[in-house]
Amino acid sequence: MSYNLRHLKYFIATAELGQVSRAAIELSVSQSAVTAAVRELEAVLGAQLFIRSAHGMTLTEAGRRFLASGYEIVAKVEESLRTSDTVGLQGELSLAATYTVIGYFLPVHLERLGRVMPDVTLKVAEMTRQTLETALLEGRIEIAVALTSNISNPDLAKETLLSSPRRLWLPPRHRFAGREDLDLKDVAEEPYVMLTVDEAAHTAMRYWGHSTSHPNVVLRTSSIEAVRSMVANGQGVSILSDMVYRPWSLEGRRIEVADLRVDIPPMDVGLVWRKDATFTPVMTAFRDYFRGLFGTPQSALGALRAP
Repeated sequence: MSYNLRHLKYFIATAELGQVSRAAIELSVSQSAVTAAVRELEAVLGAQLFIRSAHGMTLTEAGRRFLASGYEIVAKVEESLRTSDTVGLQGELSLAATYTVIGYFLPVHLERLGRVMPDVTLKVAEMTRQTLETALLEGRIEIAVALTSNISNPDLAKETLLSSPRRLWLPPRHRFAGREDLDLKDVAEEPYVMLTVDEAAHTAMRYWGHSTSHPNVVLRTSSIEAVRSMVANGQGVSILSDMVYRPWSLEGRRIEVADLRVDIPPMDVGLVWRKDATFTPVMTAFRDYFRGLFGTPQSALGALRAP
């Protein structure tokens, strides 16, 4: 067994934040994914990297040494993104993103892209999925970052970068907490807060449609913060992705999560462009940046060796 850039990224986030839960939020993945990655990394290295306690995760001496090496590897990977194709690259790129993507995924990458391609101007617009598809087909934008799970137009190409699992959001001390046998019929017994932004309600009804149960919707809202507050205050439950999960509402009340045994499709995030588009050097560099981060480029795999 070997380890890759994903293991390293999860390890560094856990080391910096001191808690698996906080690392999972930062990375927009499930806590179980972070825990599994850290354990796999420890197995490969043959060393314990963290001391686990009720207060969080504390680095061992081996963990501190490996963290130092990890930072060097990340720096090398970021440097590798500045390929010869991006050195001296100039121009501009018109792109669009949907509401959820621009709020919970894209900003950090725009900052990094500014460092990778300092002489490229990124012209970003927020659009609905329908408007975004039309803009791509009409050539008003060149590429988009969107929920690829919602894209079905045959004239568009898409490439998924990450899949964020959907889980059940609960108020603290809810009767479902700790259960491992939850199904949609259980969720149907509770008041349900339905998010509508970025076609979330349409997506939800696709998997509810395969169930004999139906959600008891008490509120439909385009505001993720409204969902968060309603759940935290015990006024309902909801099923949403880990990418938009935060453990606290605006009032400072806790939100818990639980896994469902039913197959709930994840929220896929990725790139979209017109199938017959001719990629400019700037478009290619933009796509290669994301491929380098979310794929497993050989340069990164070669660098990821135990210290």
